[in-house]
Amino acid sequence: MKKWFQQRNKWIRSLLLLSTGAIAVGLAAMIVVLLYALISGPPSLTTEQNTIYYSQDGKVIEEDFGTKRRYWVDLENISPYVVQATLTSEDRHFYDHSGFDIKRIGAAVLKNIRNLSKVEGASTITQQYARNLYLSHEKTWIRKAKEAVYALRLEMFYEKDEILAGYLNTIYYGHGAYGIEAASRYFFDKHADELTLAEAAMLAGVPKGPSYYSPYNNEENANNRQARILASMEAAGHIDADESELASREVLDYQEPSEVEAPDIAPYFQDVVAIEAMNRLDIDREQLTVGGYHIYTTLDIPTQEVLEKSMERHINKNSQIQAAGIVLEPGSGAIKGLVGGRDYEASPFNRVTQAKRMVGSTIKPFLYYEALASGFTPTTQLVSKPTKFELGDGETYAPSNFDGYYANEPITMAQALALSDNIYAVKTNVYLGPERLKNTLKQFGISGDIPAVPSLALGTASLSLYDMAKAYSKLARPEEGNTPHAITKITDSHGNTLYEYEPPAAKKAIDPVRAFITAHMMTGMFDSSLNGYMRVTGSSIADQLSRPYAGKSGTTNTDSWMMGFSPKLVAGVWTGYDQQKKITRVSEFQYAKSIWADVMEKAHEDKNFTTMKAPEGVIGVYVDPTTGLRATPYCDKQRLMYFEQGKEPKGFCTEHTYEKDQHHLEEEKNKGGWKEMLDWLF
Repeated sequence: MKKWFQQRNKWIRSLLLLSTGAIAVGLAAMIVVLLYALISGPPSLTTEQNTIYYSQDGKVIEEDFGTKRRYWVDLENISPYVVQATLTSEDRHFYDHSGFDIKRIGAAVLKNIRNLSKVEGASTITQQYARNLYLSHEKTWIRKAKEAVYALRLEMFYEKDEILAGYLNTIYYGHGAYGIEAASRYFFDKHADELTLAEAAMLAGVPKGPSYYSPYNNEENANNRQARILASMEAAGHIDADESELASREVLDYQEPSEVEAPDIAPYFQDVVAIEAMNRLDIDREQLTVGGYHIYTTLDIPTQEVLEKSMERHINKNSQIQAAGIVLEPGSGAIKGLVGGRDYEASPFNRVTQAKRMVGSTIKPFLYYEALASGFTPTTQLVSKPTKFELGDGETYAPSNFDGYYANEPITMAQALALSDNIYAVKTNVYLGPERLKNTLKQFGISGDIPAVPSLALGTASLSLYDMAKAYSKLARPEEGNTPHAITKITDSHGNTLYEYEPPAAKKAIDPVRAFITAHMMTGMFDSSLNGYMRVTGSSIADQLSRPYAGKSGTTNTDSWMMGFSPKLVAGVWTGYDQQKKITRVSEFQYAKSIWADVMEKAHEDKNFTTMKAPEGVIGVYVDPTTGLRATPYCDKQRLMYFEQGKEPKGFCTEHTYEKDQHHLEEEKNKGGWKEMLDWLF
């Protein structure tokens, strides 16, 4: 028994020592924090918190619209109802605590523990003001500690009325309105000292969630919050029951909400930046706007301007057709330019990222990339003629070529891609199995609802221009971890880095040999040596191009696409009508190609001439485009084609020989008269 008492006393002494030590450490820490706060002096009560966007060369492209609706008014120029409603809803004990409401913190902790999640906060007005003025909204313990120190400094050096006035002048009420005066003008077209009880209770509820409680966004939520605030004001003795009842019945006369001015530079791009920033920082739009962030983007202003001006130049201003375009670096994934529509103010809907349209023949390069893994080569021949495919369910499928043109003889895969032959594509897809094309698209970063059917080879999947550009960038640079992005770095207002882009490691899902061979075949759409039963699909813009590009166009009844790349840039352009209206004018089908050619040429003006480099395991052979065999000196046309080593053609073309060549020359010599004129004309 004695031993047990000795043991117990030992534990008690240890516990007392630990408690004393902990108290001493706590007191010492408090003294250090108090001394630091005292030495640091009073923080500024006003600070600009506008988020600023920079282009890739460091130029300011936009300052979020905080200063456009921000007005400072003294506390005596604010309606007493606003003060009472704000204190009631945000911090009832504001005048009684020293920056931290200990009882409220304890109650919130217990409630959150009971619910096993954060259902209630306990930040005082002082803490909220400190966070809004000096800190980001990142959810870390370091930020919380800084917030506490700033709150302490505010309480040490300023009167309560000064802190409250600062809070009411800087809190965000949504719609670009910072502070109660800006909110009063925006919602009710009056000054803050003119607000009625009902109006004050309504506005006091908005900062809790500017999107959720704005009467412009959700009037029901706003009215419910107003009712709770009026009830709290009555319970606190600020108003009586009659005043509360009258205020709750008052019909508020809202001002017609004004439209936010569109940014002057790349508005659709800036929307992409905002979404990316919110995702990276885990914040909402309001927090981004007032956070004082410095966002460094990938935007290349000259490229952006070329994209915008080219759309204006080529598209008839009276046409209702829409257009979208994106330019990015295939190596890094940096987005250099982005236009989501012809007029942002008329329609901020981003047709690069938000619209999903049938991609047409722009899907074919991925089909032929996959075919190269199954024994196909650029010279593999299939017959191009009207074909009816028997499907497994007893149905038949009979695709057709553009305007009913067919070779009615074998053509090579290189020519099929250059002419965009649909029969060749469907035959290839049926042979491989449509599921393989679907899986290939996933390898290139395209997901979503992709139908594994024979017609997938003709682009019956509806995809976004953003996803197509991402896939084409992987085709251009398969060895890179090229994730499209619009932001390189984000800092807070003090220059501390909050986020910095790091390229992901390449997954090596894309075969560089097959990607190169496919990309080189795609240059054929501009090469007249591949002309066959019709001209190559890029012939209308081929004379505008000063260097080789890999490209692929695509058309459906409602959509026109042009995708392509060089080793340095990927560009994609889509045109069509928002309501899926059919494109009936031939000129409108040409818009996408013309815009794409402009953008690629202008964007490469100051860049060195470079071509795609063949990886190891690839061999180049000059081929007769018609027969697919090695070319001889007597072949009228020759084209350099690339093959996986060991799969290049072994035989030489026998279609063109010395004798046949001489005969051909004699025929040409004897041509004349009307026949010669007709040939010249057509």
